[in-house]
Amino acid sequence: MSCRILSALATLVLLAGCAGTANQVADNSPYQPEPYVKLTTPEWAKSAAIYQLNTRQFTEQGTFNAAREELPRLQAMGVDIVWLMPIHPIGEENRKGSLGSPYSVKDYYGVNPEFGTLEDLKAFVDKAHSLGMYVILDWVANHTAWDNALRFEHPDWYEKDHDGNFRPTPWWDWSDIIDLDYSHPELREYMTDALAYWVREVGIDGYRCDVAGFVPVDFWDQVRTELDAIKPVFMLAEWEMRDLHANAFDMTYAWSWQEAMHDVVEHEGGMDKLFVYYSWNESAYPKQAYRMTYIDNHDANAWEGGMVERYGDGAEAAMVLAIVGEGMPLVYNGQEAGNDKRLAFFEKDPIQWTPHKNEALYTKLFTLLEENSALWHGEHGATMKRVYNSNPDKIFSFVRQNDKDKVLAMFNFTSQPQQAKFTGTLHPGKYTDYLTGESVDVGPDYDTSLPAWSYRILVRRP
Repeated sequence: MSCRILSALATLVLLAGCAGTANQVADNSPYQPEPYVKLTTPEWAKSAAIYQLNTRQFTEQGTFNAAREELPRLQAMGVDIVWLMPIHPIGEENRKGSLGSPYSVKDYYGVNPEFGTLEDLKAFVDKAHSLGMYVILDWVANHTAWDNALRFEHPDWYEKDHDGNFRPTPWWDWSDIIDLDYSHPELREYMTDALAYWVREVGIDGYRCDVAGFVPVDFWDQVRTELDAIKPVFMLAEWEMRDLHANAFDMTYAWSWQEAMHDVVEHEGGMDKLFVYYSWNESAYPKQAYRMTYIDNHDANAWEGGMVERYGDGAEAAMVLAIVGEGMPLVYNGQEAGNDKRLAFFEKDPIQWTPHKNEALYTKLFTLLEENSALWHGEHGATMKRVYNSNPDKIFSFVRQNDKDKVLAMFNFTSQPQQAKFTGTLHPGKYTDYLTGESVDVGPDYDTSLPAWSYRILVRRP
């Protein structure tokens, strides 16, 4: 081997070594970005739809056993995660109504006899698992019922008012509960052990955590670590805060989305609030964060009105955007039956189940959600990209696309027919209208006309 070749090889080795040193220095730099999200979301959640089940109102019987019989229907509709509202015994002291609020927990280790037994709950979870579904329980960590045993055994675990008395959550009319004080390590240990019990003994797959932002974030961080040591769990926070995603929660509420959506429908256009939400979601939240999009849940239904009462003829289009836009769609029990009555919160008030087009629509769109990877959640799916059009206050249009799939969606959120011409380079392509099966060629100067309160979902043709 010539000296020139040896010299060249030596230079390459030296350069490689220098490059390695440079990379090492860069990796150790205080300016090197670190992943914000440290937790791992279960793979099965990436294309999931979630269903909130109010056991008291879901069936005429109001029991786990009766609800279990409906699981095959939910599975056929495309539901992946069933969120059971609180299953614990309800406090009697200062109770609201004759049956009380399920969020007034008397015993974190007990099952409300109104709904059935522990064995009934286990049978419900087992049936869901046999159908390939997952079950999360509603957990109320911020407060307890007045007659929870903890009040008498550990009164120091509770917050007190200026007179030294137990107090409900400040500023709210939650007179049937009293707040816990998470400055006590013993309370944190007790609550963590209780959360672990239901994962370990019943096999649930995670939790929806009530007013999660009223409880310290570091408590939830520790909880997630201990639950994941039992099995990988999925955690949903009833809160809207980026910091909860770092170590504790897979998904947070998209309250702002629901508020923006309602504003757009109520005023028949004016998309600025939706633009603000999607800008905020893309810019401020990590890509791994899941957001829950919805137009109805137990709070909205009971205190603000049913979905049609609040959204009118725009309810269906808003429902569809919750599915094809970014976010995991929530179905509140009865939505698939078109339920629009305000379900009583403290009394028995069963849903009136009647055939409705919503169930077929959910079934079709949840199939699209499962099959079209552009619509998956968080880092698994594609970011929404605004498609500009000539009527931006009335027609909302966007694309979600990756190397495999593409969806072009457009919505008319007004009571009048609307027309718009698309501009830019995102929209052109050959598509199939997912709901009609019609082939659609969308050119650079595509012109569309949408009837009142309507929408089109176009998927890229192979």
